[in-house]
Amino acid sequence: MNFIEELRWRGMLHDIMPGTEEELNKGMVSGYIGFDPTADSLHVGHLTQIMTLIHFQKAGHKPFALVGGATGMVGDPSGKSAERNLLAEDTLQKNVQALESQLRKFLDFDCGTNSAEMVNNYDWFKNFNFLDFIRDVGKHITVNYMMAKDSVKKRLEGETGLSFTEFSYQLIQGYDFYWLWQNKNCKVQMGGSDQWGNIVTGTELVRRIGKGTAFAITTQLIKKADGNKFGKTEGGAIWLDAAKTSPFKFYQFWLNTTDDDAKNWIRIFSLKSQEEIETIEQEHNEAPHLRLIQKALANEITIRTHSEAALEKALNTSNFLFGNGPIEFLTQLTNEEIFEIFEGIQQYTFAKEQLSAGLNLVELLAENTQVFPSKGEAKKMLQGGGVSINKLKINDVNGLVNISDLINETFIIVQKGKKNYFLLVAE
Repeated sequence: MNFIEELRWRGMLHDIMPGTEEELNKGMVSGYIGFDPTADSLHVGHLTQIMTLIHFQKAGHKPFALVGGATGMVGDPSGKSAERNLLAEDTLQKNVQALESQLRKFLDFDCGTNSAEMVNNYDWFKNFNFLDFIRDVGKHITVNYMMAKDSVKKRLEGETGLSFTEFSYQLIQGYDFYWLWQNKNCKVQMGGSDQWGNIVTGTELVRRIGKGTAFAITTQLIKKADGNKFGKTEGGAIWLDAAKTSPFKFYQFWLNTTDDDAKNWIRIFSLKSQEEIETIEQEHNEAPHLRLIQKALANEITIRTHSEAALEKALNTSNFLFGNGPIEFLTQLTNEEIFEIFEGIQQYTFAKEQLSAGLNLVELLAENTQVFPSKGEAKKMLQGGGVSINKLKINDVNGLVNISDLINETFIIVQKGKKNYFLLVAE
């Protein structure tokens, strides 16, 4: 299956410039996608473009991942209702390095003629002065042409307007395409559908300055079935950096998708074949409660983004919180990881020295912490078998808690019923 056919059946293709598919069918073609370093990590919203590059390489073509050290200083107005805050150069360089490191996890940089390459547009813009740019590049694109772009029109019609800095962005991105065409024989630029205007500006510069031909492909912007923005949760963006979004939370994001979203997303974010995916869908439809599509998607994408070890830890964490996983699992984690697991769950602190001589469990739950509003309620639920301490049911209202009960010398895990967790922290 060729690259365009792959994008089509996966539901990824949005628009394609005439002649592009024919060019790709002639043999190996070089193409690129740009990533602006607006943060020190990519997030799941970038995964569509990462998957596009992966499929491009798997089809035998040569992918270039451009990290925008220069364009990141300007800010792309596409899809934005207001101008971005401009970042300091040292922050941008730190972000560039982080993005380069992440992209290397997904693409093969050592597979022969179609090995992936990383480029940074700061390398060709750093010595390009303003007068040279407006003379050598700006004169080839009319203001009328630039004003006709949707990203420009929407901002001009809005309340915030459009600064000259952002207005110039499509020229800068267009020059990226021209530079890569001239210096790297890069004939195709790919991106989300909101990038079409910027991409075809590049093909125009190739035509007008280089007297050559370049091509464009855009992919669908991913949305949730309910219309909400993909990749956003109540806790914010889902990052690819494990320090910003833990592998457990990353795994849970995919696992908790709706059936409608999962059926679309497994085509986009999985490398499974059409036959494999259709088999999973059929099995899922026969037993939807098993969530086979969600599990297949979550497993594969967590391994690709993090590792098999990270997936195993995520599965063990899920089993601990939502199944019958043993308390010993927590002793394999750092305190920081335990806090991460219990983020959003009610936490109480108490003085560790109180455990030295043994602390009455009812006092711990109702006085030293507020797991229960009163001793009476604590006793009642204990006697009814509704309280677990470190995964063990306790019904002795006279029971004591000791230093030895602390996990990692810091934590006590309390459950009221099966699903109500509390994290007690000894300080």
